[in-house]
Amino acid sequence: MDNPATAGEHLRRLRRQAQLSQLDLALITGVSQRHLSCLETGRAKPSPGTLHNLLSALQVPLDQCNRVFLAAGFAPRYAATPLASPAMAAIREAVSHVLHANNPAPAILLGSEWQVLAANTSTAVLFGLVGIDPGAADGVNLLSTLLQSGGLGDHLINAEEIRTLAWQRATREALTNPSLAALLASLPVPAHTELPSDMPPLVLTRVRSTQGELNFLSTFTTFGMPQDITLTSLRIEHLIPADDFTWQVMRSAFEGHAALVL
Repeated sequence: MDNPATAGEHLRRLRRQAQLSQLDLALITGVSQRHLSCLETGRAKPSPGTLHNLLSALQVPLDQCNRVFLAAGFAPRYAATPLASPAMAAIREAVSHVLHANNPAPAILLGSEWQVLAANTSTAVLFGLVGIDPGAADGVNLLSTLLQSGGLGDHLINAEEIRTLAWQRATREALTNPSLAALLASLPVPAHTELPSDMPPLVLTRVRSTQGELNFLSTFTTFGMPQDITLTSLRIEHLIPADDFTWQVMRSAFEGHAALVL
């Protein structure tokens, strides 16, 4: 069902998206298969606790959980606290610490629509090394600058691979994120939307710079056990140099930048 109206219809669709049978979900949650069937068909109304149990087992994004709670006649369970609010001071401090600790390797904080919310000094340094205004790292949308011509994607040696991977990931995330879906629809589709079968275990980000080819591994940091919609959407991408040459270039460029600032 494309637009489920009841909590039961939501649960059925989410269970099927997770490729679980009613019996599978019953065994995971401890809710009887009979009761689960009654919930999905509307013959029974879930309690808030049961609904939370089922949605947690299905790993449903928190903003989507709110829609299911509303459909069941309950108030939304999860808030979306602005990152700039006083209540998020500890989160901002943690993010700042992680970003700073990653120098001289680049690191960026991304929001739910791939917008860059913060970046460390080495990100600006890398932009400078590829011939992009270092200030362009502030407020840029990573998905847009990868997929659109004239952006960071044009400076990648393996741009085709990275654009395909970014597009695939964003397409999956857009299934539960209407704002991201709208952004994705406005961007050019990569030349290839499927990767070849003989890919390496890990795809490097290969950057064409004024110092030569720079190679980076990409890893992500997320917050554990978030109970706020804003926190679930945040992730820090770390670009870790994948070889000695890249480390040397980044260290030298970062130290040069720090000396200029001082």
